[in-house]
Amino acid sequence: MSRTGRIVLLTLVFSTSASLICGCGPQPAPPAAVETVFYQNNTLHFTPDDTTKFDTATVWALDKGRVAATYAELDPPRWPARLIAHLTLKPIPKDIRNVHDRWDRAGHIRLEKPGMAPVEIVKFMTSYGGRTEHEVDVTPLLPLLDGHCELRAFIDTWVSPAWQVDFALRWEPDPTAAADRPDWVRGVFCEQQVTEASRPDGGWSAPVSIPEGTGKVVLRYFTSGHCTDGRDADEFVTKDNVIYVDGQEVYRFRPWREDCRRFREINPYCARWSDGSWSSDYSRSNWCPGDVVLPEEIDLSQWLSPGDHVIGFDVEDIRPADEEGNFGYWRISCHICGWD
Repeated sequence: MSRTGRIVLLTLVFSTSASLICGCGPQPAPPAAVETVFYQNNTLHFTPDDTTKFDTATVWALDKGRVAATYAELDPPRWPARLIAHLTLKPIPKDIRNVHDRWDRAGHIRLEKPGMAPVEIVKFMTSYGGRTEHEVDVTPLLPLLDGHCELRAFIDTWVSPAWQVDFALRWEPDPTAAADRPDWVRGVFCEQQVTEASRPDGGWSAPVSIPEGTGKVVLRYFTSGHCTDGRDADEFVTKDNVIYVDGQEVYRFRPWREDCRRFREINPYCARWSDGSWSSDYSRSNWCPGDVVLPEEIDLSQWLSPGDHVIGFDVEDIRPADEEGNFGYWRISCHICGWD
């Protein structure tokens, strides 16, 4: 072999050995993100006489059009991933200057699974007639979003047509997400109108069973306060939300949002009052027009040991119905996540 040939050969051997030692050689490409679309330009409305008018081959109406139901067979990737929910809410134009539904409306994207309470994937409020887009990290729900999944998109509207919804789940490669993925998830409670009149003595409760080997349990609790006339409590005067385990109070807080001013630009139809204030700017009981409602995450590990328990929920001093029939109410749901 010539001297030049020996130099080339030694160079190749050295380069290959260095690559093996330092790991700086060609690396496998990272896995591609995986996305499943559930809703695309699907209409939510309130049409008692023709509920199915906006149905498609894969999405059908419930609750007189205010709920759009669908399902998918999910086969998520098995590599470490962060799960991101993508939600877009679009008001439907009425004419060049107006939309059909100008009001802020409560809504959610909910997962229905047999044997448990429904689980809210995303809880939101529409803006006052403006388009909104949201990305929400829902990695804690990974164990549930597998196999047959039935979804319900809901907006509390009373007009038709009202809103169009886009919704997709995207699994994004992320080795750091492994710690955020629980080993199991269970829906515990889901009620869209908790009122003083419907309140049982001692509040609401639900049984839960914690599997053997569980070392950590977190309650993810969604809550927002509202009133039927848009005045006073429980929308603009918050109340204590209280969590119990086996009859013992373990957590108490007052849900509240003070940052609603930053959403004014996406609320084109909100009112401006004589004092110069805007409806979209007011602080509220855990929500702002045009934003999502994130859960309060409560570590219940010290109270929820393996075995059977009862989780209780209460909202204190909910505004009762007045002489005109108006009252305060809360939209509450929760689920528990467990880590072995």
